Amino acid sequence: MSDKEEVKEEDGMSFLEHLEELRWHLMRSVIAVMAFAVVAFIFYDFIFNVLILAPKNPEFFTNRMFSLLSDYTGVESLKINTKPFQVININMAGQFATHITVSLVIGLIAGFPYLFFEFWRFVKPALYKKEQKHARGSIFYTSFLFALGVAFGYYVITPLSVHFLGSYNVSSQVMNQINLNSYISTVTSIVLASGIIFELPILIFFLSKIGLVSPEFLRKYRKHSIVLILILSAIITPPDIFSQVLVCLPLMLLYEIGIKISKNVQKKQQAAFE
Repeated sequence: MSDKEEVKEEDGMSFLEHLEELRWHLMRSVIAVMAFAVVAFIFYDFIFNVLILAPKNPEFFTNRMFSLLSDYTGVESLKINTKPFQVININMAGQFATHITVSLVIGLIAGFPYLFFEFWRFVKPALYKKEQKHARGSIFYTSFLFALGVAFGYYVITPLSVHFLGSYNVSSQVMNQINLNSYISTVTSIVLASGIIFELPILIFFLSKIGLVSPEFLRKYRKHSIVLILILSAIITPPDIFSQVLVCLPLMLLYEIGIKISKNVQKKQQAAFE
């Protein structure tokens, strides 16, 4: 059966009814994020001491691994965050505002799978049955890639960034006392950006489905993409080669995976018209 012979799921809903349906999807999504945020707000000791502030301490997993690598290779510069800096607060409501902000960010990260699930439920009736079949597992893969990106940002980029930015100085007369809000915004922005960047294969899949990109296009502009990846890596990491390489490698791997995904989509589309 060709795509032209297929029909979408008709629900007979009017434009206003679709808006009402969208409103309920958004409300459920907001409730889910707020529920996770409340949990994060309650367990603030774990969120801050075990998660948020941990990357600046020598005992953090990544810092210990780099220390072991340094001992093995004899390269002393590989040791990071050996001298944890002090995080200070200079605003009256600074800690309370940070508590709320971090709780909302944790709620967004933890609730991401459910957010995508609600999005999928909203767009699913507008898809052909064959498109629904090909999109099965999208919730799992999207959530998995997002979680993988968050973990990569937290365990790799964050400790490297914290080490470089926290220990960098222009003069021995200037002492670093990192503001709480500055530290939190750095960590959360890195983690969220990494989670979004790791959705690249999903983005390529949907762009391939609607015909905006093809495997030939992606191969043709591979060199251009490498330049963009290097620029992106320079933006989200400290300005040192080692950190940029660590970020570039998984991004280039994701791009190559995207080419294979696009090729697979193209083959299925060609087979459907034969």
